[in-house]
Amino acid sequence: MNLSRAEKRQRIKNRIRKIVSGTPERPRLAVYRSNKEIYAQVIDDVNGKTLASASSLKNDDTNGKSKVEQASIIGKSIAEKAVAAGITNVVFDRGGYLYHGRVKSLAEAAREGGLKF
Repeated sequence: MNLSRAEKRQRIKNRIRKIVSGTPERPRLAVYRSNKEIYAQVIDDVNGKTLASASSLKNDDTNGKSKVEQASIIGKSIAEKAVAAGITNVVFDRGGYLYHGRVKSLAEAAREGGLKF
């Protein structure tokens, strides 16, 4: 039974999501990492609403930077938007990715920006 990389990540993601869930008091900071871009959303799973989002896709600050630097910029950006929306405590959802590289960079920048998790 050989699973593809995507299938393995989906299994890990499902295992994480059984435990991690966003509430209105403590929403979920979800990370999606593609080969080119990185995306972050602050989500209230109870009401099914995205409260804040940031991505490297249309962010002019990320042009010409390495992917890890882009992730750091997006982490700061999502933290600013979340704090502006009155959110300081979140649960971190790494989305099945290893806590390393771009995911770690985004998380640390979000912490520096004022989010607690």
